Amino acid sequence: MNPIRKAVFPVAGLGTRFLPATKAMPKEMLPVVDKPLIQYAVEEAVKAGITDLIFITGRHKRSIEDHFDRMPELEAELAQKGKTELLSIIQGVLPDNVNCIYIRQPVPLGLGHAILCAEPVVGNEPFAVLLADDLIDSDVSVTQQLIEVAHAQNGSVLGTQEVPLEETYKYGIIAGKDCADRTMRVERIVEKPDIATAPSRQAVVGRYILEPEIFEHLRHIERGVGGEIQLTDGIAAMLATRKIFAYNYEGVRYDCGSKEGFFRANIALGKKYHGFE
Repeated sequence: MNPIRKAVFPVAGLGTRFLPATKAMPKEMLPVVDKPLIQYAVEEAVKAGITDLIFITGRHKRSIEDHFDRMPELEAELAQKGKTELLSIIQGVLPDNVNCIYIRQPVPLGLGHAILCAEPVVGNEPFAVLLADDLIDSDVSVTQQLIEVAHAQNGSVLGTQEVPLEETYKYGIIAGKDCADRTMRVERIVEKPDIATAPSRQAVVGRYILEPEIFEHLRHIERGVGGEIQLTDGIAAMLATRKIFAYNYEGVRYDCGSKEGFFRANIALGKKYHGFE
């Protein structure tokens, strides 16, 4: 497999679960302790060697672009006042060797459609996908973990975790055979099955390494629930021609798409990294 240097961040959603906070602020900019959600995902990708960050955005998402841009007037003021620690923090939001590319998703047609919007920039290369709602605290970047498996197995990789049977209806659920440590060769993937039909308890969370062949499948699959193009359906179609693996990553995931998960992330990361009690 070729080197993986590009990552896609689908950030066009409206974040209705967090209204009224997200009425004028993108949900990806909601802070977990002292950093917005999207920055945690970007930092994870950069630690994995990603150099091209591709944001699939929508209306009212300009603050994401501003966050990863330089702000000379603020930097000048901090330098003038001798606030070197704060200056270092804002200058270090993004390394100089990393590029940001912003693509508008013109209509909200689902996660699969958002990924498809990235094709002109991704081209014929394998790439990562990170969903900022899933904040994963790990000693080793989860994206890095998946990249290593992708190279070892020469195929696409889905980040997974075991969930209670009664929660399988919330996730894409995979079934397959173990082939290496924490690694499974995927044979089947089902989007949000009920308890009676769930093929396992291994759930796909918001991390993927995908081969570029996924674009062709996303173009040709039928639209799913709500008329949307589902990434899970594209992955299921790709199983017929490409090897796909699931990796039970090491790390603690916080579902920051829910208020409970967002609260837990603030408490846990506040205690761990900032000594808050």
